Amino acid sequence: MTHQAPSVQAKRWSAALRRRGLRLLVAFLPMLLALLHASGAWRMPVLDRLDQIIYDIRLRATMPRTLDERVVIVDIDERSLEEVGHWPWGRDKLAQLTQELLERQQAAVLGFDVVFSEPDGSSGLRHLQRLAQGALRDVPGYGQALQKLAPKLDFDQRFAEVLRGQSVVLGYYFTSDRDGGARGQLPQPVVTRQQLMGQALRATAWNGHGSNIPSLAQAAPVAGFFNAMSDDDGVVRSLPLLAQYQGQYYESLALAVFRTLLGLPEVRPSFAAGGTQEWAAVQGIELHQDGRSQLIPTDDRLAVLVPYRGPGGQRGGSFSYVSASDVLRGKLPAAQLRDKVVLVGSTAPGLQDLRATPVGGAYPGVEAHANLIARFLDGQGPVQPDYALGFDLAQIAIAGLLLGLLLPWMGAGLALALSISVFAALVGLNLWLFLSHSLVFPLATVLVMVLLAFALNMSYGYFVESRTKRGLAHLFGTYVPPELVDEMVREPERYSMQAAMRELTVMFCDIRGFTTLSERMEPVQLQALLNTLFSRLTHVIRQQRGTIDKYMGDCVMAFWGAPVAAPDHAHLAVQAALDMVQAVHGVNTEHQAQGLPAIGVGVGLNTGPMCVGDMGSDVRRSYTVIGDAVNLGSRLEGLCKAYGVEIVASESARAQAPGFVWLELDRVRVKGKEQAVAIYYPLGVAGRVASENLQAMESWHRWLAAFRAQNWPLCDELWPSIQSNPAGDKLLHFYAQRLQERRVLPYDPDWDGATHFDTK
Repeated sequence: MTHQAPSVQAKRWSAALRRRGLRLLVAFLPMLLALLHASGAWRMPVLDRLDQIIYDIRLRATMPRTLDERVVIVDIDERSLEEVGHWPWGRDKLAQLTQELLERQQAAVLGFDVVFSEPDGSSGLRHLQRLAQGALRDVPGYGQALQKLAPKLDFDQRFAEVLRGQSVVLGYYFTSDRDGGARGQLPQPVVTRQQLMGQALRATAWNGHGSNIPSLAQAAPVAGFFNAMSDDDGVVRSLPLLAQYQGQYYESLALAVFRTLLGLPEVRPSFAAGGTQEWAAVQGIELHQDGRSQLIPTDDRLAVLVPYRGPGGQRGGSFSYVSASDVLRGKLPAAQLRDKVVLVGSTAPGLQDLRATPVGGAYPGVEAHANLIARFLDGQGPVQPDYALGFDLAQIAIAGLLLGLLLPWMGAGLALALSISVFAALVGLNLWLFLSHSLVFPLATVLVMVLLAFALNMSYGYFVESRTKRGLAHLFGTYVPPELVDEMVREPERYSMQAAMRELTVMFCDIRGFTTLSERMEPVQLQALLNTLFSRLTHVIRQQRGTIDKYMGDCVMAFWGAPVAAPDHAHLAVQAALDMVQAVHGVNTEHQAQGLPAIGVGVGLNTGPMCVGDMGSDVRRSYTVIGDAVNLGSRLEGLCKAYGVEIVASESARAQAPGFVWLELDRVRVKGKEQAVAIYYPLGVAGRVASENLQAMESWHRWLAAFRAQNWPLCDELWPSIQSNPAGDKLLHFYAQRLQERRVLPYDPDWDGATHFDTK
């Protein structure tokens, strides 16, 4: 036997794998597709778009929506354009603006989210100089007067003088077009070819630029580009910190402002461990100064996600907005902006610096840079690390293996529970990493994989295995309730329609008051009523895993424990009986509203050995139960009316359903039975029966014992205590009559207290 057991077990596993082999392959298909997408072998744009949507939802849900007072935006808004004039303004006004912000307001750093790529000719100086060399050349004193006026009329020089030696960061932009045009003077690169020693960085690359005129670029040598990075959907979620131009790397406006605030520390790329290949994995940039370093994590493109604080704009509440016209007119109290980072930008729609972001479709570009500067000041923010791909592949593999190995063996309910659990765990882990560690990892691919695995598993079960189910249902459907077929399909070899003796619980349920209803209702109405009533009763029976045997007029017969075994069949049957009584009470409530008479129900329950199986003729067959125990169940249903109760159960049913509180009714000898049987009425589930009903039951049992002992004086003494019998007044009337009949008879030592019933 010890040698055969492993062999038998192996055969069982082999047979199971043969049955489930194709389903296992189907279950692993979503994981394969997910791995192909995540690894880049087969990209599916819809998943990338879904990841973006998930990120946007998460970002909006976690925005602080609070005011950051460290960064102030001087806004060239529509009011400024109306009061000062159309853009571009003369450099004299910009010099005045800059002087006000740096000297009177004492800003820590001033950054311009605008570019000055053309000389300012608004003063007319150039025109006057051409006249001096031409038509007015011979005018006495003209040239000398012009030389004296030139410094005042050279607005670019005036602006440059104001910028010189100040904590000012100019802005510029890169271009990428066929011509690769270049205007203005670029600042010095922050990372050079020599620093990298032949190692290249993966960054956004450009072939042209629009920068500031040389006089301004030389006066303010620190400058940053303000290019944004739009995703495929046109939404700006991240900003590059470094950009590549002609093999050199230049810093962004936000990074340049932050470095200026720190005293211009050195910029070095930070490579992941072991990054020595041509395209090394970059985990961020480091700012080195005085032997200390600060790491700013980036993605593999040297970009960072923008931690948007709120919806943006003057009313967004994330940053203070000050109108440029108010600054020029000196309306701000002195030193109001002391030690603050000030950005000059525009929210006017006509200046085209509004961008689509996850938090708004017309978000000011200057505020995007403000959010990034605030992130640098905080020292943290959302980042997609260099190992995000590995993390995504790992979670896909783990979740895919778990679902692929378990789903094919599960039914719909367990499969749904497992899929929901895995789905929730993945979402929870992703959200926890985001909230606790500011890590952004892909999520859409693995979530879609979970949903697809569940859908394919269920679809396979429905469309493929349902053929087997339909075959079994065709064979068993005449006999077995549909809700049990699924359970039978899992191991069809265990089930047979051949007759067998099994211990089961049978129920007979009869509708009371049906005759009265039939006299008051039209046949069609009566049919609809019966259908409604039987539907509710059938639902209760099926909910408690019962098998409907047949409908007989206004009576329904059911049994528990076959064809699918149920060790607690008696408990299920009793619970079904109680629920059916409640269902009938609900119908009576509806009848009362309709002016119809109430109906009652009588339920008989018996547990015992019965013959169950396929029985009938060649013309008609059915899956049913027969036997003496079945007949007793039918007789007990007929006793409900005599005792005035809705449920009568046998001693065997009570013994196998100890989870209920039972009130003994009587001992009876029914038609066809010589031996008396005890009958009971269930008061309800143990622990849920009211204390007064329990006390009344105890009083009743004491009175019943006195009655069976033929102790008539004690019966009279105890009679007042049983008037609140939970079984109802009809039971008391029944025993009052019996007491009257028995007390005139002489004492009989052989009397067992049983009641004889010669009819059903």
